[in-house]
Amino acid sequence: MTALGYELVGVEYAPLGHGGVLRVYIDKPGGVTLDDCERVSHQVSGVLDVEDPIHSHYDLEVSSPGVERPLFRAEHYARFTGERARIRTFAPIEGQRNFSGVLQGMTGDEVLLEEDGRTVRIALSNIAKAHLAPEMKGIK
Repeated sequence: MTALGYELVGVEYAPLGHGGVLRVYIDKPGGVTLDDCERVSHQVSGVLDVEDPIHSHYDLEVSSPGVERPLFRAEHYARFTGERARIRTFAPIEGQRNFSGVLQGMTGDEVLLEEDGRTVRIALSNIAKAHLAPEMKGIK
């Protein structure tokens, strides 16, 4: 992606029935346009057709990460320190799997999240899904 001038934010595959959806999130300074998504989709489709990593039917979606940007790597958690996020874990932490709070960065391989006045330490390997959760001011 970097050769095309885009940051590969992350990739998700969601199996659905007899197929699935392969989502590719891209970003670039100034934001992503529909033309950018089409350009990357064309390039990725060509590679996937040759490599054939998914043997069943799937739909390819290429999009910007959007306002509720998904978080995939340690760099994302560090980059968005101070932002609100929601995190779901594979295994419970103190009986809880869903967390919502303010990112406090990283320490080693753990994400620090301030939730209700306490700091929760979540191992990257325990994160099933995470995304930014900005507060929408004036929206009820």
